[in-house]
Amino acid sequence: MKEEKIKVFNSNYELYKHLNISVEKIDINTDFTAFYVNDLMKPLPFKSPVCRLNYFVFNFIKQGRGNYTIDEKSFEIKPYTIYFTNSGHCRVFEWTEADEVFLITVSESFLKANVHRDIFDEFPFLLSESYPARVVSPLIFAEFEHFYKQIHKEYTSYTPYRTRLIGTLLVAILLKIKEYFWLDYNPINEGNRSSQIVKNFKRLLEKHYRDLHSGKVNQVYRVQDYADAQNLHPNYLSNVIKSKTERPIGSWITEKTIIEAKSLLQNSNVSVKEIAYCLGFSDAAHFANYFKKHTNTSPLTFRKTYSTATS
Repeated sequence: MKEEKIKVFNSNYELYKHLNISVEKIDINTDFTAFYVNDLMKPLPFKSPVCRLNYFVFNFIKQGRGNYTIDEKSFEIKPYTIYFTNSGHCRVFEWTEADEVFLITVSESFLKANVHRDIFDEFPFLLSESYPARVVSPLIFAEFEHFYKQIHKEYTSYTPYRTRLIGTLLVAILLKIKEYFWLDYNPINEGNRSSQIVKNFKRLLEKHYRDLHSGKVNQVYRVQDYADAQNLHPNYLSNVIKSKTERPIGSWITEKTIIEAKSLLQNSNVSVKEIAYCLGFSDAAHFANYFKKHTNTSPLTFRKTYSTATS
């Protein structure tokens, strides 16, 4: 997948708008979507261009066919297939049939705000680099179907506890994925040396921002710090991250900072000044400028908008 062909999308709304797919059933005010593919993607067959999605995708195919490609690894989609992909990888998806296909997309910010902050500790497979589509029995599929139908009901109902209920139901789906597919997941066995370096970097990135949040540390890691943690030269680490993910290491750090900031603004009453300190900024003004640069809105406006949308 050549880099010049890759477009990056931070939400399913952005992606579908770009592909001229209907967005009438997508709520633009939340970074979570849940819908039946056939309701939006018409006519079929449909094949997407190469793109990079900075969010998680869960697909439940009761009746449908096609395939998807992740970083040049292709997988067949057929009836009773379940699969998920995580954020940041290059992909192509193709549908030839989609009579009964349900799709969930969710951002890391949503997971941390509505599931729990340490979600990757309980569900480490969300950081995996393997994406095998799993074909299950109709009986097992029905267990997942029960939960995603409930999610769809809540997503389209706009009840007062909509977001919290969706978060709870999503936990049930994650637990079922863990039970049937990833109970014996061991990241040590996954991938080659470069893959393991990327995996270790992602885990250290997650742990470091958790430590910042808890006050265990108050200085944001530099590339040198992430390299030292794996006994690597910083240039080598940067090259591995760039070659494996096609994203500079700095963009991973920036994205994580913004995700954590959004989570704190959404999910706590902590002042902007305290959030700035928590994330290693020297003062609130520096943090506010940084946040606005990467989100086009101020921290206070973001918090107010989120509060209004969920009230």
